[in-house]
Amino acid sequence: MAATELFARRATLGRSMRLLGQFRYEQSDPARFYGALAADTATLVTDLWRGVNGDDPAGRTLLDVGGGPGYFATVFAEAGLRYIGVEPDPGEMHAMQAAGSASSPGAFVRASGMALPFADDSVDICLSSNVAEHVPRPWRLGNEMLRVTRPGGLVVLSYTVWLGPFGGHEMGLTHYLGGARAAARYTRRHGHPPKNNYGSSLFAVSAAEGLQWARHTGTLVAAFPRYHPRWAWWMTSAPGLRELLVSNLVLVLQPR
Repeated sequence: MAATELFARRATLGRSMRLLGQFRYEQSDPARFYGALAADTATLVTDLWRGVNGDDPAGRTLLDVGGGPGYFATVFAEAGLRYIGVEPDPGEMHAMQAAGSASSPGAFVRASGMALPFADDSVDICLSSNVAEHVPRPWRLGNEMLRVTRPGGLVVLSYTVWLGPFGGHEMGLTHYLGGARAAARYTRRHGHPPKNNYGSSLFAVSAAEGLQWARHTGTLVAAFPRYHPRWAWWMTSAPGLRELLVSNLVLVLQPR
């Protein structure tokens, strides 16, 4: 079975539209937005594991790099996985407590994804959802994910492509003016800098860079647009075009 066969059946236009509809609640109702994203992510990871290994991931250990305030912990625990979240931002950790998520199932560690405090080959699944564009050395993060995942396990690295329509995050489409100009424009308009400030907490990461890194590791088993319907996955194979149309790229790797 191909790694993506099961998830491809779920990658419908209806799913894409439902997820797109949730994005508008990211600032106003984060629990609604991140809850929906977490549920979809758990389905994604479960289907990919089954596609790669042919069995259910229940009972496996999942390390979530940049897991944020705990929404992912709940859905993965409900799927039967042992969850470990890594979060470098103390603000996100405090948000977890403020939201009452401190009691979320699983364990949480404050650490950098570029220097994971875990032994080699120590987890079954390593996930990073929408984090690589927020670190200055995304492929160092990717290498760390591969290092801590046991042979035969699963690494899922999903990130926002800079030139795609959501590359500017809350800055909207102004990122096409350039990251620094978009951040300055946002600050003038809102009276404060964006949460994802270009050059410090947001970086220009391309689809080509991710694919080149993944192929170089020799562990890539699939790559596809995370939020697109299956019939649009061909965009990943179109140089140039993928930078504009693949809003979020999923890299699926299996350490050997």
